[in-house]
Amino acid sequence: MKKFLIALLIISLVMVVAIALVGYFISDRHHSGGNNQIGLINIKGVIVDSRETVKQLEEMAMDPGIKGIIIRINSPGGAVAPSQEIYAEIKRISKIKPVYSSLGTVAASGGYYVACGSQQIYANPGTLTGSIGVIMQFTNWKKVLDKIGIGNEVIKSGTHKDIGSPLRPMTPEEKKLLQEMINDVYNQFVVAVTESRDIPLDKLLSLADGRVFSGRQAFEYGLVDKLGSLQQAIRDLAKKVGITGRPEVIEKKEKRGLLWYVLGERLSGRLDSALECTSPVAAYLMPMAE
Repeated sequence: MKKFLIALLIISLVMVVAIALVGYFISDRHHSGGNNQIGLINIKGVIVDSRETVKQLEEMAMDPGIKGIIIRINSPGGAVAPSQEIYAEIKRISKIKPVYSSLGTVAASGGYYVACGSQQIYANPGTLTGSIGVIMQFTNWKKVLDKIGIGNEVIKSGTHKDIGSPLRPMTPEEKKLLQEMINDVYNQFVVAVTESRDIPLDKLLSLADGRVFSGRQAFEYGLVDKLGSLQQAIRDLAKKVGITGRPEVIEKKEKRGLLWYVLGERLSGRLDSALECTSPVAAYLMPMAE
C-alpha cells in the first residue's frame, strides 16, 4: 500500500510538471498574419515592472499587420519608475500607430498615468480612476522593540543614509527631505496629465489631491475621452484605422515562467512583488490597494 501511494504521488507530480511545461511553451498566441488586426495588451495588478509591457508594445509597433493597439488597464497603480516607463513607451508608439486605452474595474494612480500616454482613454461609468498623487509609507517598530528589549546599532556613511529606518523615529529634517522628493514626483505626474489631457493646470490641481473618481465623473472632468466598454474602444479604433468588418484582435500573452504555472497567478505574482518591493518606495498607488 505504501509503495502504491508513493507511486501515485510521483505520477501526480510528473503530470503537474508536464501540464506546466505544455502551458509554458504554448502560452504565446500566434496570429494569422492578416491586415485587419488590432493589438490588445493587458496591464493587470500592481505595477512593479515595465519590461514585459514595453516588450509587447515594441513588438506590436513593429508588426505591419497590427494597425492599432488597445491597452486594457485593470490596475490600482504601482511603483513610479515602471509607470513612467510604460507611459513614455505608449506615448512614443502613439506617434507610429494609434493607441487607445480602455479602463476596466480600476485604473487609478499609476494605472491612470500610463493611460495618459494614449490618444484616447475609454472608461466604464463605474470604473474607479483618478487618484492622482504619490504615496510613500514607513513603519516605525522602535516602541515594540524597546518593549521586548531589542536594541539597534547603525554605522553609516552619511547623516541620511538610514532615512526611513523602521528602527527609529523620523526626524523633522528627514520628513522635509522626503516631502520635497514626493512633491517633485507628484509634479511629474501632474505635468504628464496636463500635457496629455490638455487640462488647465489650475483646474487639474483642484482634482489631483489623490481622490478617486468614477468613470462618469472622470469623463465630466475631462480625465477620460469617452464612456464605453473595451469592445466599444476596439470598434472605434478599427474604424479609425480603416478596418472594415470585424477586426481580428491579437492578444499578446506574457511568457510565463514555470513557477507561474505550478503555483498559479496569484501566489507567483505575490512572490514577484515581494522580491521587487523589499523596501519603501514612492508609488503612484491607490492606498486601498496596498
